[in-house]
Amino acid sequence: MQTLNKKTALITGAGSGIGRELAIQLANQNCKLILTDINNNALQETAALLPNTDDHLLALVDVASLEQWEQLKAKTLTQYTHIDILINNAGVALCQPFTDMSLENLDWVMDVNFKGVVFGCKVFLPLLEQSPDAHIVNVSSVFGMIGVPTQSAYNASKFAVRGLTEALHQELHETPINVSCVYPGGIKTNIVKNARYFEGPEGITNQQDASSEFAKVAMTSPEKAARTILKGILKNKKRILIGPDARAIDWIQRLLPNSYDKLLRLGLKGKQQKQQLKTT
Repeated sequence: MQTLNKKTALITGAGSGIGRELAIQLANQNCKLILTDINNNALQETAALLPNTDDHLLALVDVASLEQWEQLKAKTLTQYTHIDILINNAGVALCQPFTDMSLENLDWVMDVNFKGVVFGCKVFLPLLEQSPDAHIVNVSSVFGMIGVPTQSAYNASKFAVRGLTEALHQELHETPINVSCVYPGGIKTNIVKNARYFEGPEGITNQQDASSEFAKVAMTSPEKAARTILKGILKNKKRILIGPDARAIDWIQRLLPNSYDKLLRLGLKGKQQKQQLKTT
């Protein structure tokens, strides 16, 4: 893909964060957009920020529902013969130790984060095949590179996205469809605020504290993250790392595959000690 100008792009999770910024930046390049979210108010807020609002298709979609994906495809075909870009961005988070985690919550995370990506690729692949230079972008996470305490469900979903995307990249290698997997580090979004939160790392006692802590350590704005993804599309990059923390984690897990967990424990211990000092 040599240019984004006048492409047709589908973005899930477009109501906020990276999805919203992707919509804004693609709209500014004269793209026609199919924007989905599970929150109608958030989706309408995104639409209000776009030029030529009437050129874009908006749809409430639960990405965990194959039926709703099929309905979106049918709705898309009423306006477009194909799409050029599919960005599977929608995601949810769960913070809870594995021993306490319910299977219902595990299913919720896997259904949205993994099956949502599977369904998007499966349902819209025929429309991507009609494009002379298409691109699939699946958003994983740095937690798709390393395992983290209280994040077993989220880790599992994001590792699964990584595996699916790398396999697709190879299967579609001889076609006009390129495939990228995105690994965001800490992005200033509402993912922690909107997570199902039961128990955080040591030293963080509640969801409000977790959101505040995340806001402090998140290094990258959604605007910059979206810009990095779009540059990655134009460079046909297989892996798109977002933020200095993502690049650092990538190197750490490569260099210390058997001992990176020791660094994590030291970091968590340091945070716990800081919390204890604040309360004394």
